Amino acid sequence: MAAVETSPASYYDGAAMGSEMSVIRQAKLGDARAIGRIEVETWRSTYAGMLPDRVLLGMSEQRQTASWAGFLRHRSGDVYVAEAEGGKLLGFGNCGPQRDPAFGFGGEVYTLYVSTDAQGAGLGRHLLLALFARLLHCGHRSAMIWVVRANPARFFYERLGGKLALHRPIPLGGQAVDAAGYGWSDLRAVIEREARSRAGF
Repeated sequence: MAAVETSPASYYDGAAMGSEMSVIRQAKLGDARAIGRIEVETWRSTYAGMLPDRVLLGMSEQRQTASWAGFLRHRSGDVYVAEAEGGKLLGFGNCGPQRDPAFGFGGEVYTLYVSTDAQGAGLGRHLLLALFARLLHCGHRSAMIWVVRANPARFFYERLGGKLALHRPIPLGGQAVDAAGYGWSDLRAVIEREARSRAGF
């Protein structure tokens, strides 16, 4: 069997998810507002009971929009979004070099969020794979992601082959929160396995 192409542009050209046709693509500066909205929305739904209410209620879509606009001006290639057929953004994620090389992984997925009303349709999986492909394209063969230990999303990463690498507190919303780091040692193998699964092999 021929090797699977690992370029994000060639692998993610749109996939049917639920009742809509969604496309995974690189983000543009004009996506900053929608990304900021999704981030605030998902933080408030995901971290309720994990973070103080004052932190969640104090989040501002305007501030998050400005923050993401700054990131997109310099590193838009490291941000991917899930876009519904009508143009609405349903999720996003970003990645880059591992922030702490001591962990032994080349790349890191910094964020991965899907709107609450679009969860469960496969968007998170496709976004994560697009980010893996981006990291591989940039020369990072392995990657990790941090997830709050109390967040059930950690099981999602386990189902995609992520291995629990370590635990440590991470700063979140101005306080230390116990988190788990999941790692993938061979991103190419993950992408090729998922590609074969989509193709029915």
